Parts: sequence; structure tokens; C-alpha cells
Amino acid sequence: MTDMRFIGITGGVGAGKSLVLARLAERCRCRILLADEVGNEVKQPGEVCYGKLVELLGDGILAADGSIDRRKMAAAIFSDPRLLGAVNEIIHPEVRRRILQEVERERERGEADFFFLEAALLIECGYEAVLDELWYVHADREIRRTRLKENRGYSDEKIDQIFASQLPEEAFYAHCCQVIVNNGDVQETYRQIEEALLKQADGSNRKPEVSCVLI
Repeated sequence: MTDMRFIGITGGVGAGKSLVLARLAERCRCRILLADEVGNEVKQPGEVCYGKLVELLGDGILAADGSIDRRKMAAAIFSDPRLLGAVNEIIHPEVRRRILQEVERERERGEADFFFLEAALLIECGYEAVLDELWYVHADREIRRTRLKENRGYSDEKIDQIFASQLPEEAFYAHCCQVIVNNGDVQETYRQIEEALLKQADGSNRKPEVSCVLI
């Protein structure tokens, strides 16, 4: 079993968390898990959350194949905001349980120095209590807006709604011990990632007896 470091990667939509994770995968021995993927898994037919969600929201959220249609489910919640808390109470505990289960499996394998968990809501969902530390991927708001328009085709109205629903910058800075600025200069972003990993390797952000391997 290895003393693997469990690090959360968070940031606003459009900040470039995927770019950072791809570089981390290249540069160190790590396991990467996206919380959204786990959230999708627990909603599949036969999974623990499936029946509870259908019971709560009705079979109007189902696709033709019987799976939960994410857009229909979002529309059902949007039409009755009181349901959001109930949905979160169903999904989040199971997602958290599975994530921690995966972390323990990686520790037992002893092959990874880091386990990176990516999610936009790590702070809001209380993951600080189980993470070794949080890293924040930052990009200026207008740069994020441009990316969301060009890469996802979002309207300004939709982007404004997303921005309004997310934590303010100050909250990310208050909770995260490492900030990676990703405003478009990829080599500069890579430099910051390398610097963050070197801090881990030389022990400045890690327990003294733990070492990690940079690839």
C-alpha cells in the first residue's frame, strides 16, 4: 500500500480543467477520476440511485431505452427547484462512497503517487474533509465565456446563468492551496503544473517520508 496523495482539481466551467488533467497524466504516476462520470454511473438502470430518481421525478425523465435522460431530468428539476436538494441527497452520498472506494483500491494497488479527483463542486459538496488538498484551475471570466461560446455553443444567457450558480473567485482562493492560471498560454500552464508537482516531489506540500515519481 502506498501513501498516495488525494488531490481535488476544481474550477469554474471553461477554466480548462481537462487540459490540466491531461498534462498531469503525462507527467506523474496518477489515477484520474471525474466526479461527473461517477454521477452518470449511479443513475444507470439497475444502479442504486436509478429507482429513487424515477420515483422522485417520474418516468417522464426516461429515454426510450429506459435510461435516465439527462436533459429531461434537468428540465424536471428546473421546473421545480425544490427538487434539486432531494436529487442531490440521492446522488451525492453514493457518488462520494464510490469515489472513496476507488481511492482505497488505488492505495492498495500501490502504483500511483496521486489520485486526482475532478469536479466543479468539490468545495460545495464538502470534499475538503477527505482530500489531502485542493487545486484551483483559474481562467479569467471573459476567456471562459469565449471558450464556452466557441467550444460548446453556449449563449451569453446560459453562460451568465452558469456563472451565477458557481462560487465566487474569492471562495476558490480561500479553499485551494494551489492555483493554476490557464488563460491561454499552454506552455505557461504546463510550467505551473510542473511547479506544483515539484512542490509535491520535494516535500513542501507533502509528508516528509513520501516521495513521488515525475515521468
